Amino acid sequence: MTDGTGLVRPDVSTADAARIALECYGVTATAEELGSNQDRNFLLTADDGTTSVLRIDNPVFGDDARDAQHAALDAYRDAGVSVPAVLPGLDGALTQRWSGFAARRSEFAPGEPLVDAGYLAPVVLAEFGALAAASVNALASLDHHGLDREQMWDMRVAHEQVEALAPSIADSVLRGRVLRAAAKAGAALAPLVEALPVQAIHGDLTDDNVMGERGADSRLHPHTVLDLGDLALGWRVAELAVCVSSMLHHEPERPLRVLETVAAFHLDAPLHEAEARAVWPLVVLRAALLVASGWRQLEIDGANDYARERIAGEQAIFDAATLLPLVEMTEHVLATVGTADGGFDAADLAGESDAAPLAALLPDLTGRVAVIDPGVESAALDAGRWLDETAEQGLIDDAIELGVAVAVLPYGAFRLTRATVDSAQSGETWATACELHFPAGTRARVTAPATGRVTQRGGVARMVLDHEGSDDHPEWVLEISGLDAEERRERPLSAGETLGWLAAPFEPRRMTVGIHRADAPERQADGAALVAPERVPAWRRLTVDPAPLLGLPSFVQDDEADAELHRRERIFAAAQERYYEHPPQIERGWRHHLIDTTARTYVDMVNNVAGLGHAHPKVADAAARQLRTLATNSRFLFRDLAEYSERLLALMPAGGDLDTVLLVNSGSEAVDLAIRLAQAATGRRTVVALREAYHGWTMASDAVTTSAYDNPFALATRPDWVHVADVPNRFRGTYRGDDVAGDYLADLATDLALLDDEGREVAAFLCESILGNAGGVVLPDGYLAGAYAQVRAAGGLCIADEVQVGFGRMGSAFWGFELAGVVPDIVTIAKPMGNGYPIGGVITSKRIADALSTQGQFFSSGGGSTLSCRVGIAVLDAMVEDDLQRNAAVVGEHLAAGLRELADRHPLVGVVHGEGLYLGVELVRDRDTMEPAAAEAAAICERMRELGVIVLTTSERSNVLKIKPPLCLTAQSADHVVAMLDRALTDGW
Repeated sequence: MTDGTGLVRPDVSTADAARIALECYGVTATAEELGSNQDRNFLLTADDGTTSVLRIDNPVFGDDARDAQHAALDAYRDAGVSVPAVLPGLDGALTQRWSGFAARRSEFAPGEPLVDAGYLAPVVLAEFGALAAASVNALASLDHHGLDREQMWDMRVAHEQVEALAPSIADSVLRGRVLRAAAKAGAALAPLVEALPVQAIHGDLTDDNVMGERGADSRLHPHTVLDLGDLALGWRVAELAVCVSSMLHHEPERPLRVLETVAAFHLDAPLHEAEARAVWPLVVLRAALLVASGWRQLEIDGANDYARERIAGEQAIFDAATLLPLVEMTEHVLATVGTADGGFDAADLAGESDAAPLAALLPDLTGRVAVIDPGVESAALDAGRWLDETAEQGLIDDAIELGVAVAVLPYGAFRLTRATVDSAQSGETWATACELHFPAGTRARVTAPATGRVTQRGGVARMVLDHEGSDDHPEWVLEISGLDAEERRERPLSAGETLGWLAAPFEPRRMTVGIHRADAPERQADGAALVAPERVPAWRRLTVDPAPLLGLPSFVQDDEADAELHRRERIFAAAQERYYEHPPQIERGWRHHLIDTTARTYVDMVNNVAGLGHAHPKVADAAARQLRTLATNSRFLFRDLAEYSERLLALMPAGGDLDTVLLVNSGSEAVDLAIRLAQAATGRRTVVALREAYHGWTMASDAVTTSAYDNPFALATRPDWVHVADVPNRFRGTYRGDDVAGDYLADLATDLALLDDEGREVAAFLCESILGNAGGVVLPDGYLAGAYAQVRAAGGLCIADEVQVGFGRMGSAFWGFELAGVVPDIVTIAKPMGNGYPIGGVITSKRIADALSTQGQFFSSGGGSTLSCRVGIAVLDAMVEDDLQRNAAVVGEHLAAGLRELADRHPLVGVVHGEGLYLGVELVRDRDTMEPAAAEAAAICERMRELGVIVLTTSERSNVLKIKPPLCLTAQSADHVVAMLDRALTDGW
């Protein structure tokens, strides 16, 4: 115990450490000091290069404590917890004596320190929780007299230690914060202490005392437990609290992330309710003690660089531990471990079930009551209306203009009207109370909807509700604001009695009605207080829906993404891919933003299908109009079929033979049809496709799909009519550099000659104009022109697959093949043609198209239908009106410049590929060897999702971040994407 004095480290130098190694262990070594607050630790490096750690204990620790630590190490090993062994000295003893000091030498634990690892992924946070659980489980039966000792880090005395050490905090503001937080945490802990189990615990199981190992996912994972200097008897739950506190500084602005650690601990070492309630008070006390002891350590041992370096991190832990109210954090822990919330339900206090809406509150109300939907799927917020700062008030005004007496914004709804865009954090979207909005009108009487004790101050009435509940449960308060200003002392009031009056001004009025626990943190708000989605689990416990009490339907929403995922997994095949480890449930999009069910927005960097942007109003209107008019197929005569086809042909290079359109439903069908056309027109079967390509999922388009990512056995299982040529990837192909087209063309010429010798004359050469599946790799200058010339000389046709890269995405050209100055014989198009509606097409010459007639009639039920043509025309109109090709050029260049600047600062970024708004950020572990950083890329995508950006991987090696957003992407959103990628690359993933 320090009694506020602290402990000075033993006076042992590196030269002394080298002498100890030689004299006590017979090891000739150099010594390098490692950090410690109160002991001395040295890294010993022997002449043969082997390493070990020498520890000089502070003299206050006796042999009993050391023997207990040795017993704990045995218990850890028996339980499978990785710990370094203590190495005996020359005399066989584990503890050696040198100049009055106790010395011990241990194995050096390989790995990397975690304390400075920056961001920790959810899986790593969970692994720390599992490790803390493994620790308490391993030590549960350890019984040793050396465990029962007094020490300042025993969380049972943390509050008194903070008070003793706090005077050393020179910053008076910080000192006050520390003392107040510790007092509040101590008060919350006091009624729980008798119920908290005591056992042997490590006591300092933190990111500073666990060595990490790199996993297959490239992340640093906790592995080896170090430093049992604080081993003693203590509260079992303190092991978790100490571990949790050390997680906080890795992303201090988001303390709720550490609930992953709590959940994992609870899974392996279940917490009972008292322990769960104790977790966050103990986290706060630990954080306060770290700050106070750090300042004290510098006061008495100013040369302690280790302590000085830890000051900022310790304050970050304290700031994070106290960022959200203690009561709220406790409820988050309780929700995480599944503790019941007390079961209060406003419906239990409701009056007559057949009463008119709001009759219990406003008995004289006449007229209709309308509940407004401000949520993610509200039709009233279509066409981006939700982005308008006045959108919410606009919904209210619309309802009032329709003559409603009251417009209600409900409790518990995620309000899209409060969403923020281009942000690393979600907006505060979930309402903790309901709002009643009234038109200007006469004065109205307000009655108590339940029985209780009420006080009034200003325009706010607070009623402590009478309800049946156990004595140890907190009171619940009905709070009504917006009344006529009145000061009244506490008084009993029965349901139906007059509570106050609603004023009769000339302007519309608002009343806010909420029910919260008496100990809920007070939140100042203009109207209903709102919280961010991640805070909802606690506020669902601290508040309840007042709707039953008011005679209104409930509209409470929860984040149901996990349930929806389980539903999907029950009915989908294993081969049906999905994105993300913990995917958000996306239910709305607007332009280049995606919105999940909690009104969290994301910048969409992958949906090239929505080329115009999500939910384009003119496309939606065109589709709706056509569905009300006619639905038929291309065998009938109607105007839009020819109109749409002519519009597509007009986009082709002038003076060519591309004069015929065949419409289908998808890119896969388009490629399939293009192959059939080429084979029919040439009378040959062989198709030359490039390695690492993706072209579709039909039998024929899959046959020319050669990407090992999509099919690991692709190259070995191609049918005999497919020949795979080398992919001209100038960054990681057979030939690398700028001037390599000739080398690849020479190889292609050899392939074509070989095919001819084998009697497999080529029907077609199929190639994406930009290597989309490789991540937007631009073909070497001259390659496509040379390839087309060779293939045509061999009697084959040239197919340009523009499904991904065409339709204005290149910016500088409408089609990818235009960048190479060539004109294909057949062009396949699809993805953005319908902006989400399935449309595909093949454009070719009439001569080639007519060859299909030798194989029978061509028809597609959906391709060329009235609806697809009308949608397609609307898309083409919108592309012109919104000037999207120019935007792709301008914003694409801006985005690419930002990404390339990241490459200058982050070695992981090997190269930025692409053109316009089809880009790829290739991640490599070594720029010379180009070793793919596939695991890092996958982990970065997960991190980017947390930061509000949807980006995914591509390429055969899955190490390229594919960037193919809607063409309406703004420079502001592009800057956000670059900033978030910079953050992920800097802080970790």
